[in-house]
Formats: sequence, structure tokens, C-alpha cells
Amino acid sequence: MIKNKRVIIRNHTAEANLFARRAFIALLGVFILSLILFNNIYELQVRSYEKYQTRSNSNRIKLLPVAPNRGLIYDRNGVLLAENKPVYSLEIIPEQVKDLEKTVKALSELLEISPENQRKFFKNLRRKRRFKPVELKSRLSEQQVALFSVNQHKFPGVVIDARLKRYYPFGDLTTHSLGYVARINRKDAQKLARENKTENYAATRDIGKLGLEKYYEDILHGTIGHQEVEINNQGRIIRTLDFTPPIPGKDLTLSLDIELQMVAKRAMQGKRGAVVALDPRTGEVLAMYSNPSYDGNLFVHGISSKNYKKLLNSKNLPLINRTVQGYPPASTIKPFIGLLGLDSKVITPETKIMDPGWYQLKGIEKKYRDWKKWGHGWVNLNKAIEQSCNIYFYDLAFKLGINRISDMMEKFGFGDYTGIDIHEESRGILPSVQWKRRRFNQPWYTGETVSIGIGQSFWSVTPLQLAQATSILVNKGEIKIPHLLKATTQSLPPIKQGNETMVEQAIHQEINYENKAPIKLTNDKYWDIILSAMHDTVQKPSATGHFAFKGTHYDAAGKTGSAQVASVAQDEKYDASKIKERKRDNAMFIAFAPYNNPEIVVAVAIENVAKGGGGTNAGPVARQIMDQYFGHRFDKKQKTK
Repeated sequence: MIKNKRVIIRNHTAEANLFARRAFIALLGVFILSLILFNNIYELQVRSYEKYQTRSNSNRIKLLPVAPNRGLIYDRNGVLLAENKPVYSLEIIPEQVKDLEKTVKALSELLEISPENQRKFFKNLRRKRRFKPVELKSRLSEQQVALFSVNQHKFPGVVIDARLKRYYPFGDLTTHSLGYVARINRKDAQKLARENKTENYAATRDIGKLGLEKYYEDILHGTIGHQEVEINNQGRIIRTLDFTPPIPGKDLTLSLDIELQMVAKRAMQGKRGAVVALDPRTGEVLAMYSNPSYDGNLFVHGISSKNYKKLLNSKNLPLINRTVQGYPPASTIKPFIGLLGLDSKVITPETKIMDPGWYQLKGIEKKYRDWKKWGHGWVNLNKAIEQSCNIYFYDLAFKLGINRISDMMEKFGFGDYTGIDIHEESRGILPSVQWKRRRFNQPWYTGETVSIGIGQSFWSVTPLQLAQATSILVNKGEIKIPHLLKATTQSLPPIKQGNETMVEQAIHQEINYENKAPIKLTNDKYWDIILSAMHDTVQKPSATGHFAFKGTHYDAAGKTGSAQVASVAQDEKYDASKIKERKRDNAMFIAFAPYNNPEIVVAVAIENVAKGGGGTNAGPVARQIMDQYFGHRFDKKQKTK
């Protein structure tokens, strides 16, 4: 029996249409996705090419800053005062060392590396990548460098790194003028950021802290360079692509004479005080020494707390630059008061007064004493300066009044900055009615004016101010700004021209300084009268400054001074042996030579002398400076002409 079967006939047309629709949809999807893909490719490769190329390069290429060499500092004769000395450190590249602990132990035994350095190494090891060097020991001695070099083959992955650090060959001899450099701290970094200089210090560790190093930081530092390198994804340098050399800082040539500095140091041995020597013709500082001093090299590598406390707590205060700190000027001020007396017509060169050994204001019981108990008898201006007669200048100051004195002394630079090229300068104190009112809210008394006449009371001047004022005096009113910088020298990097490189060049530039407006007197002869009196102060056998300059082969002039530090009772006699050392008188001296055509001015301040005054203590120091300066340029015949 044949059963009926249902036969299904396929609709090929419908299937074809279905397939076509599905294929079309699939192709449309592929097309749309392709459009999106190609659009993204276009966006990345064409429209955003520069953006992503830059990002790609930043991942592949790194710009490393290269620090410039700091400029050197020379004295006026080309003697190197501040140099960049190689400092060697021992470093380990961890990935190249199989057993770090064993290697560190062996190196420590070989080079006597302290446990503290070892602990510091392992601490720093955790912060750095294994292919970067980690310092184990800094400031290796020459002996340690030589010892390691001989045994270097035993220590793969251990290297010696050399970098330049500031070094001052003369140590404490130049610290107060040169200053020093030390590591950049947070305060320095903030200042650099405010001045938009951070980028230029990206590779620099040290910065000028005091003195010339700080004042001329911008000149000495130089301009940063760059090294363009290719790195992998771990930050390892693969190769160097380009190098832009840094521009080194300018070298400074100073007006200082290091030999004069040495003489000043020897002359001040065992004394506290300062010496300043200027060339009055130019304002150049020839010598500038403060004693006691300290070695600036201690700060370059980071001074220990022990050494810093020792300096900070020293009763002799070596950190203070005494050349720009205040002292009572004492009798060194008398030539200036005498000049004012002449110019104000209060006195003439012939004006005489009787000096009985004391001076008394009308209606006041107090007596102002002369250093010579029995007085000088009848004295005129010349004799008053020559013999340093206090009574004459008590009377002259009283007649002049404080207003005229302060106005004239301000013209000589007292009570103001001299303008020297260091930041640590003090203004001193020039007393006046207005000053006392501001400072103490008190009126000015006539008795204070009397003391001002001999450089006492509130008056305070720096040895530098005193030297500058003396320079103005010998220049007959012409004012030269004291300065340490004489010239700069810029070394330029090699210049490439094709395949050739031009030899390194250098530009030497002398510094020219503008002068202030001169001091004008009613009669120019007054200058000569005062200078002649200062000449007699040194040349006459009976004068106060003769002892110090007796027998010189050059013709000198000057003025002595003894500044009272602690007051003495009315009827009490001054006896240094019975007074505490810190309350004894200071010795002061100003001098210049040759008398007819001055080339050098010297100011000396010595604290708390045991015996004698300025002529006995400070005068010989000035003499030694001048002896060194002149050498044998003047014989006795030249002096007498």
C-alpha cells in the first residue's frame, strides 16, 4: 500500500532574497565600521598628527638638563680665589651587582666607609630604579680614589662619579668678601620661582649664599644646557639624540689684592676687628678683612650641626663681617668736623681755644674730659687734629649744632649704605634730632652734641664707611663708589661651522661705575687745610700718629682714634687692666698715602685693646698694609720732595 507523502518544495527566490538582505546588512555594517575605522585613522594620522607625535616623542624622548659650570673668581693679579674642584663619589648600579650586601661590606672594609653611609645607601636604594646609580660614599679622598681604581675589577657595577664643587683655596682669608655657595634650600627655591628662574636651575644643586657669590649669582651661574635622549618604557637611556651645551657663568676679576689680604690677616692675628683698604682714585677695594673669620668651604658640602654651633656660639663672633658693621668712629671723625667748622665760618684756621684738660657747658655741672689730663694749652685747628684735642672739638660741635653736623656727615656717606657690591652691609648710625625722636621718642640734648664732636654718643660707622669718607676727603669732595668687582670674562662655547668647530672665545669687559655728585665747599682751600693737619698727625714727632709711621719710605697722612665702649665715672680714671676685656676701648685709625697724590686709603678698627690707643694699636696695622702696597717704589729722596 502506498502512503501519501507531503513534499515540500523550497522557495529559492525567497531564500535568495533573504540572503541578499542579510548580505547587504552585513556589508553595510562592515562599510559603516570601515568608515568609522578610517575616520579614526584619519583623525589620528592626519588631523591630530602633531598632537600624538608630540605625546609619542615625550614617551620616547626625554630632555635632560645639563648644569653650567660656575664662573671662577680671581684677584686683581689673576690669583684664583674661587674655583670648581672635582669631587668624587662612589656609586653602585644595583642591577649590575649580584650580591649587594656582600659588595657593600667589601667596599666598606676597603675604603673605610662608615655604617651610617651604608644605612643611607640601602635606604636610598628603595627609592631608585635598579639601573640607576645609588651613592654609597661622597667626597672620596685622593687616596680612596686610587685604592678603588686599583681594585675596581673586583667590583662590577661599582663606579666613581666626578662632579664639580666650589672650592676656596684661601679659606677664611676671603670668606667675608667672597661669601660661599651651598645647597639650594626651600627658601632659595621659592625665590627662584618668584623670579621665574627655576628652569635655569633644574640641574643646579648649589647657589650663592653670602658676599659676592650671592650678589653676582646671576652672572656666575650661567645658562642651562640640554641633552636630548631616547628612552625605553622603563626609563632607561638608549642613545643620545642631540646635545645643547650649557653656557658657563662669567669669570669675575676682583679689585682685591690677595697679598694685601694676607698682610691684613697677619697684622690682625690675635685681635678682633677689621681692615679696609681702598684706591681713592677708582673706589676699588684693595683689601677687606674681618677677624676672626671662618672657612667658607665648610658650608659648600653642608656644615655639620656641631661645627655650625661652634661658629654660632663663639664669643668672638666669626660669622659677623666686621668691615661692614658699626663702631663708634671716635677721633677719626675730627677732620670731618673741622672741615665743617671751616666751611660754616664757625672757625678759621687761626681760631684758638684754651684746653685746660676739661670742657664744661654753661649751667651744667658735668665736665667733658680731654684724653690728656692737664690739657694741651692754647690750640688751633691744625694742632687740635694733630694732637687729637678733645676740648677743641667739644667746643666746635657745640657751636655747630647737631643739625649742621648730621647734614654734612650725611654727604660723606655716614648713616647710609656705601653701595658696595655685597648684601651684608650695615648703614651704621648717624645721630640727628629726627633719628633720636624716631628711635627713642626723646628730644635731643646739647650734651649729646658735645660728645658727637669726638665721635662718641650714638654715632656708629663701619670701617668701610670710614674708608670711603677718607677717600672723599683726599679726593676733595669727589665721591667714588667702593666696589669689589673690577671686570668680567665670558667664555663662549665652541661654534660649529659645517664640519669645523671654531676655537672657544672669551669676552673680557671692564666694569665702569658711575660716581655720585661731589661735595662742594665755599672755599676749596679748606680741603688742603684739613689734609695738611692729617699729614702733621703722622709726620710730626710729637703727634699721635707718628709712632706707627716713623721711618716709612713713602709720605703718609692719617688720624688716630680711641673709642670708648663703656662709660667711666666723672672722677674715675680709665684703667684697662681693671675693666672687663669686652668693655675696653676700641682702637681706630685712618690713613692715606702718598700725601700729594693718594693711591691708597686704609681704615682699621680693633676691638677692646689692652693698652694704648689708635696710634699704638691700629696704626701699625695700617702701616703694614701700606708697606706691602708700596714695596720699594718710593725712596727717601722721593718722600722729601
